[in-house]
Amino acid sequence: MEKEEATAALVSRFNPSVQHYSSLGNSRAALQMGTRTSSSLLEQAEELIHSMKDSQGLDYENNWKIITVFYPYSSMASDSQNGKANVDSPKRSSVEIPGKEFSALGIELWNNMMEPVGQKQPYHLSEIPKAKCPSQEHRYFFTYKNSNYSSSPMKSAKDEPEQLSFGTSLPCTDRSPSDTVPQSVHELRPADIKVIGALGDSLTAANGAGSAPLNILGVLTQYRGLSWSIGGNEDINTVTTLANILREFNPSLIGFSTGTGTQQASHARLNQAVAGARAQGLPSQARRLIDLMKEDPEINFQEDWKLVTVFIGGNDLCASCRVPDQSSPENFVSGIQTALDILHKEVPRLFVNLVTVLHVTTLGELFHEKSISCPRELMRSLCPCVVNYDANTPENELLEIINKKYQEGTHHLIETGRYDTREDFTVVVQPFLEETAMPKTAEGLPDASYFAPDCFHFQQKAHSQVARALWNNMLEPLGEKLNAQPLEDEITLKCPSQDQPYLRTHKNSDYTYPAQPLKVYGSQMPCNNRVPSVVSPFSVHSLKPADVQVIAALGDSLTAGNAIGSKPNDMSDRNTQYRGLAWSIGGDASLKTVTTLSNILSEFNANLTGYSTSTGSPSDPISFLNRAVPGAQAEDLSEQAKQLVKLMKNDSRINFDTDWKIITIFIGIHDLCNYCKDINHYSAANFSSRIQKALDILHAEVPKTLVNLIEVMDLLPLRQLFLDSQLPCSTSVAEEYCSCILPIQDGSSELVMMSEAVEAYQSSIQELVETGRYDTQEDFTAVLQPFLRNISLPLLQGDHPDISYFAPDCFHLSQKSHSQLSRALWNNMLQPLGKKTVFFDFMANITLSCPTMSQPFLRTYKNSNYTYSPLEPTKKPNQNWGSDLSCPGQTPSKEVPTSVHRLRPADIRVIAALGDSLTTAVGARATGLSNLKTPWRGLSWSAGSDGSLESQTTLPISFSVPVEKPERFGLNFFRISGREGETQGPRIPSTACMWHGMTFHESLLVSSDAARMNLSAQALELVQQMKSSPDINFKEDWKLVTILIGRNDLCQYCLDRETYSVEKYVQHLQDSLDILYAELPRAFINVVEIMELTGLRQIEREASGCVLSGASLCPCFLNPQENPFELQEMQRVNRGFQERSTMMINGGRYDKREDFAIVVQPFLRNTNMPLDTDGKPDLSFFAVDCFHFSARGYASMATALWNNMLEPVGQKQSYNNFTYKRSTLTCPSSEHPFLFTSRNSGWQGSGSTSENNRAVVPYWALIVAVAAGILAGSLIVWVLMAQQVRKHPQADYAATAEKSTSF
Repeated sequence: MEKEEATAALVSRFNPSVQHYSSLGNSRAALQMGTRTSSSLLEQAEELIHSMKDSQGLDYENNWKIITVFYPYSSMASDSQNGKANVDSPKRSSVEIPGKEFSALGIELWNNMMEPVGQKQPYHLSEIPKAKCPSQEHRYFFTYKNSNYSSSPMKSAKDEPEQLSFGTSLPCTDRSPSDTVPQSVHELRPADIKVIGALGDSLTAANGAGSAPLNILGVLTQYRGLSWSIGGNEDINTVTTLANILREFNPSLIGFSTGTGTQQASHARLNQAVAGARAQGLPSQARRLIDLMKEDPEINFQEDWKLVTVFIGGNDLCASCRVPDQSSPENFVSGIQTALDILHKEVPRLFVNLVTVLHVTTLGELFHEKSISCPRELMRSLCPCVVNYDANTPENELLEIINKKYQEGTHHLIETGRYDTREDFTVVVQPFLEETAMPKTAEGLPDASYFAPDCFHFQQKAHSQVARALWNNMLEPLGEKLNAQPLEDEITLKCPSQDQPYLRTHKNSDYTYPAQPLKVYGSQMPCNNRVPSVVSPFSVHSLKPADVQVIAALGDSLTAGNAIGSKPNDMSDRNTQYRGLAWSIGGDASLKTVTTLSNILSEFNANLTGYSTSTGSPSDPISFLNRAVPGAQAEDLSEQAKQLVKLMKNDSRINFDTDWKIITIFIGIHDLCNYCKDINHYSAANFSSRIQKALDILHAEVPKTLVNLIEVMDLLPLRQLFLDSQLPCSTSVAEEYCSCILPIQDGSSELVMMSEAVEAYQSSIQELVETGRYDTQEDFTAVLQPFLRNISLPLLQGDHPDISYFAPDCFHLSQKSHSQLSRALWNNMLQPLGKKTVFFDFMANITLSCPTMSQPFLRTYKNSNYTYSPLEPTKKPNQNWGSDLSCPGQTPSKEVPTSVHRLRPADIRVIAALGDSLTTAVGARATGLSNLKTPWRGLSWSAGSDGSLESQTTLPISFSVPVEKPERFGLNFFRISGREGETQGPRIPSTACMWHGMTFHESLLVSSDAARMNLSAQALELVQQMKSSPDINFKEDWKLVTILIGRNDLCQYCLDRETYSVEKYVQHLQDSLDILYAELPRAFINVVEIMELTGLRQIEREASGCVLSGASLCPCFLNPQENPFELQEMQRVNRGFQERSTMMINGGRYDKREDFAIVVQPFLRNTNMPLDTDGKPDLSFFAVDCFHFSARGYASMATALWNNMLEPVGQKQSYNNFTYKRSTLTCPSSEHPFLFTSRNSGWQGSGSTSENNRAVVPYWALIVAVAAGILAGSLIVWVLMAQQVRKHPQADYAATAEKSTSF
């Protein structure tokens, strides 16, 4: 009879219905020790449980079961001889059991079950014994309890050391949270923590923590509720864990585990440690932890502060001798880094405890101590690399080294500052187990009471001590943390102090991480074919990488290498030029550790020269052919090119005529950053011409050259670094470095302007290269590398930028980014034209490409079979300034609206305008002095109606849209006529309908020169004409009135400062608006801000053929006399006209009527001077006097006004580029089909409500106060200026060098 069969047969005598289950298939071979490992024992247990659960004949929950585990191992005598560990294979200690003796073994097992614990007999297997029966006194199977058995019978109570309580008392009296939820992890109190989690292996899963002595099967149970770092069984009085300690500070803590089970069990909560896990498994644990936190309805993922403890490494060390590559220190740290990177990227408000791996070799002391009963074969299977070797063996010494490297690597990872880039995240190394020794008894022996029955995992006693030690470590400042906590000592819990009530971090510890070795940002070169051409190529189109002998670079601080190697947060180092690390020319170290274009090319040609090394300025020898200068702009590029040519010609290391050269040019960052300060100086045309000048120098003087021309980087995404309040990026730095881009807000007109500027810059150099200008010689070409055209900002969780890619100033790039740039550039160089990558992702895994057998050359237009786009032929002057506008579905309101805030364009029935000669369209089609003063009212941008939208863009015609049944509107549509200079277009037919039948009448265009009629008079006349017109239902029709006034006031200001003062201008405007507000029902009033006139000075009037002098048209701005003081005053007054009028209108004065609104349309506030292809003022937008506008200019104004009306208040475009495109008119959106007012824009202006108005200082008081403040300081300057004007009325015109950002 087999053993199981014998035992089952005996049991069946008492219960004939007993069932027999075996996971071994009754295989004898399966019972031989050494052929099964502990992992297979676990598999057997799982299989057995599964089969019992699936059995139809078993009541799994209620039937009692007997399970026999047979796991023989040799005694201590066979384990240790002469003090040396047995390192033979497990087969040496296996027990062979002949088949005939299984029956004897089964009966002896039965008999032992009848004996009390402590009196059981060893198995002899010599003969088949007689089976015993239960006694009358004891009819039960004997257990530890009913045997009255003590687990330590050989020791008296006197000799037994006092047991440490598993509970703890917390002496801390102040357990309160912060007054407000902290924003910084460096100000985090214990009571602020709301969520706790843990990652790790079986020591965090708490395998065997609650198992009974000698109950090896108990080690299979994961007692997660007792786990030192996250267990939440009972409370701190009985179970000491980190979670229970924190619950004393915050009873609402969530995430702790309870009970038993795997990480999949619901009560495991955020204890996602996996038994048997190694470091490479941490990332998957981190991912599951994040998912659980996001899905848990009790957790506010964005707002709750979280604490996660990570402890890993025991299993890696235990396998290090078996799989050294997988368990290398590098792989160990890599696994931890990947997991921490995931947490850093995705989890807000997180404090991570990273507990370093313990000193695992001390485990061998338990194994080798003869007096301690440990399952040694099981220990061998669990941790062979520790227990199989004696303390003095080379294998053990190697393990000690690896153990130490694990710990050091963990420290180095955190000390890089990699995880200190956000205020709400940090990782703190807790080192209390690093040097912890084996706990000892009073006799100096290893104390097995701290360990589970397998002598490997922690028993609850150890879990309690480790929890106490971790808590104390968390309150110890960095640099003073305990790294060797004796587990046998009594550990008293520490408390946060009044001075330092926070969990300690590097920042609140005033701790500076040790200096780190140079970070490795190397690359692997996969290319096998790295040979040069057999003969040095004649053509640049046959140039192999290995043929390149010289490398050079021109550019700005991104090529000079500013702050590449700076430590995190070290702003003092931001001006250091790390030229040896610069992406396009740095030559420090080699490609294995530093990725740059130079180091990539050096893999093909070890004799490459020209690259820069180390740190220094352009004048230092280390810079060599890196001629980039921090802060350089495109206009500086030609000087750099000259210096480069001179250096190459004179350096003995370079054969100027025969060596092949690569020159990389990257410029434009600082031009864009200053663009808004002087739009004309930094125009795209000027940018392109300056690059052309530098390329022309190289093309003319440098033979055998391939120029990499890098497309301008789109800097706009970098704004997020400075707009994100969670990042340590200073707004003052943004203003200092790049005020035109970095500080601007989303949705602003400035953002639109800069987006267009970036696109124009990129297009301009594309067009320059596409001319073929630099492809006239066989040994020279310029190739546009466009990989930076579009960039993807590196983002962490919640779309927060990852600033590890940036230098401490958040503007320049770190070495991490420079490495990526060089990889992307190299790959761009190998991609054919027309198929080059135009997108750069900082975080992408970019691998280096290789030249192919069919295309071994650096790609040019010729070897790419690429044809440049043909140049646009010269066109005849365009006389058609119409627009395309198709707005399907735009219909009037179903009922005539009663509120101006619900007014659709199709609801407008009457259009009118007030203003000066700009509104009457003086000069629109003038050909000379003879008809210059003719007002072409039909072309008026705000009220003209001549022609159609296809031929001329005006505001009234922009309302036009074809309809299927126009006759249903019954329009009475008048063209404006009878005025001087009317356009002779045909009468507009009724089929060219306006939205909902708007009516135009000549008398409603009442604007004139200011001298003929002031604005108030115009307003009165307008009201009267509307009332008397039979075509207008004065009370019911919705009216649109556009006002632009003030240019004549500005032009005359210096001649009569009182009459044309800011205060008088605002008062006249207010008087006019008061009339309209009092008299005009159902009205929408556009007040167009007066333009800035300084830009007109850029027109060289005599050279341009302007028919009138500037002094006669606008003496205060265009007077030939150059007077910087007067000009500055005029600019201030110009801005005063804009700001004070806007302030008056938005002060709530006109907000009390539901059917009336005044909206400031600011599209002329910062109007840009239009430039031609040569970068000079484009006079096609101007009339022959170079002061008024042409039909093209007026069409541009109409387009800008229309679009302004469809933009929300607060987000309106405040500039006009004066460009012409037929498709620039926008349509009302389906979400907001109304003309925008302050109210329906959701914009809260100063005093926008009547309630606010009560507390607002009267407008006139503000004006008086400001006027009084500047009067005294202005008086003397005013007198002197006036005298100067009178003394020199006919002074010659001096061409001004003044550069202006606006027109």
